[in-house]
Amino acid sequence: MSKRFKQRLSYRLTRDTVLVAMALGLVLNLVQITLDYFSARESLENEIHALVDISNSPASQIAYNIDVRLAEELLDGLLRHPATIDARIVDNDNQTMAASSKSSPESPYRWVSDLLFGSDRVFRQELRVPQLEDLPLGELVLTIDTYHYGAQFLERAGYTLISGLFKSLILSAALLMIFYFVLTRPMLNVISALSQVRASSPEKVRLPIPHNHRDDEIGTMVGIINQHLETIDSSLAQLRQAESAMKNYSTQLEQEVEDRTREISEKNQALQRGNRALVKAKEDAVRRARARANFLASMSHEIRTPLNGVLGMLGLALEGDLDPAERNRLEIALIAGESLLELLNDILDISKVEAGKLSLETIPFSVRRLIEECTTLHAQQAQSKKIFLVNEIDPGLPESFLGDPTRVRQVLNNLLSNAIKFTEEGGVRIRAGYSGGSLRIDVVDTGIGMSKEGLHRIFSPFSQADADTTRLYGGTGLGLTLCRQLVERMHGQILVDSLEGSGTHFTVTLPLPVHDAGPADAEAVASRNPRLGITSEQPQSETDQPLSILLVEDNQVNQLVASSLLKKLGHQADHAENGQKAIHALEQKHYDMVLMDCQMPVMNGYEATQRIRQNPNWKNLPIIAVTANVMQGDREDCLASGMNDYITKPYKRDELRAVINRWRPVAAQEHSGPA
Repeated sequence: MSKRFKQRLSYRLTRDTVLVAMALGLVLNLVQITLDYFSARESLENEIHALVDISNSPASQIAYNIDVRLAEELLDGLLRHPATIDARIVDNDNQTMAASSKSSPESPYRWVSDLLFGSDRVFRQELRVPQLEDLPLGELVLTIDTYHYGAQFLERAGYTLISGLFKSLILSAALLMIFYFVLTRPMLNVISALSQVRASSPEKVRLPIPHNHRDDEIGTMVGIINQHLETIDSSLAQLRQAESAMKNYSTQLEQEVEDRTREISEKNQALQRGNRALVKAKEDAVRRARARANFLASMSHEIRTPLNGVLGMLGLALEGDLDPAERNRLEIALIAGESLLELLNDILDISKVEAGKLSLETIPFSVRRLIEECTTLHAQQAQSKKIFLVNEIDPGLPESFLGDPTRVRQVLNNLLSNAIKFTEEGGVRIRAGYSGGSLRIDVVDTGIGMSKEGLHRIFSPFSQADADTTRLYGGTGLGLTLCRQLVERMHGQILVDSLEGSGTHFTVTLPLPVHDAGPADAEAVASRNPRLGITSEQPQSETDQPLSILLVEDNQVNQLVASSLLKKLGHQADHAENGQKAIHALEQKHYDMVLMDCQMPVMNGYEATQRIRQNPNWKNLPIIAVTANVMQGDREDCLASGMNDYITKPYKRDELRAVINRWRPVAAQEHSGPA
């Protein structure tokens, strides 16, 4: 019962209220006692000073007349004050004329009084008579026991605390009764009514509203509960009706579930068949993708091989003595063949980008030199059309960047070629700058421009601004498509702004990081990629020294082209039709360098290179891959097999000379016997 009583809301409200009231009352009582304490100390001072002032005149007369009897009577009178324990009159020589004293009272609470007011106080008053104010007569000395005042203060403080506690208890009892009758008893009545509800139909009960609580919070709460009970009753009635309806439809539902289960089973089987078809379609797509890649690789090799032979033979023929008409026809054939090769390269590049097969290098290169070389390459074309080609590079452009110089060059050459081709008056400007972590290249021309409709088509494959452009200037429409795809693969952006008849402005933005290159790195940049035109030149005597080179090539036309170029470069070349014959040739004779084709019968270039590297005597022999393949991974496959460098067909004299000089042995030794 005690536990239930303490759990009642009225008890907890009373307890919390009384605790707060007692704490507040205690604080107020302590404040009152503190004020009383200071008042008692002040009263002590005032009362004793008044006593001394009253006794000052008779004590001065007694000291002046030196009347000991009257002095003793005066001092005995002062001792009648309950706080005085010692009174005496002393002369100027500090000799006692008369004295009277009594013992201090004892009490168990005296230590509290002594702690608050001290054990005793001594008061002194100098004695003088009005007639002789300048003559000191001595002093009246009173010793006061403070316990008289301390006891009075302690009595008042105790009364204050006890009365405060008693008031709190009375308040607690009153609040407990008020809370019980106002709050607890009505709630108990509601609880009692709830406890009498039957478990079978609890929603039927309605709670009575306690007397005198209809308009307060308790009445409102009971009213809301009754409303909810009515809602529950109504809802349960509806549920019972629904349950009855559900029972009526149970048979129909079972039948529908069975039908749906059968339909789901059939759909599941159809889905499994569809999944198997999707898996098969995916496998077919993978096979087709592989077949496409193999087809591109095969076509790249098969088409480029005879084309390389044609271009090589045309180049050799042009180096002979020809009359102007023959030279003109051969030059036209060479230009047509190079255009066909560029078209083939563009188609293969676009196919690689779309198939996700295009790999990008990340090597240091000089953008400044790359732009200068591109402008130099196209300067003759611009001069032939009598238009200017201006190179405007920001002086603050960093010297070296990290990226793929080949692809940047490819984009820039396409933009410059188009700008010059479509410009008849004025000229072309190329600007370059670096800001915000991105390289920006602008190609601006004063050519024919494009319409708004043409701007939406120029980046589509095999599309140009309009049909008149294709008829007047030619072209396949692949260049800008490839530019856009290459720039996007380098995580950059290419934009175009043009007005018909007012020129065109292309902007290429590439997020290339700056490469902090030292002197050694600059040499590495210059020698890493000969296509940048930054080749490491060796002393004239060393580069002119003829080398013994083994040419491993299965195509007789390419053998003839390569042999002729090597001979014109001053080198001696021997032939081997496949990798097996190449190994046999190396066993019979020492060679300074090997030019190795990759796709050959009997033994291809990769396997031949691996076998060559297994021989310790040929570990440092330079092997240069020369192939018509341009698919992704060809360069990596060549380097992984042990080859030192990689060039693509058709054979070009400058490129061939650069790679030979780059891998020329430090001192070409001549051996006539086998290695």
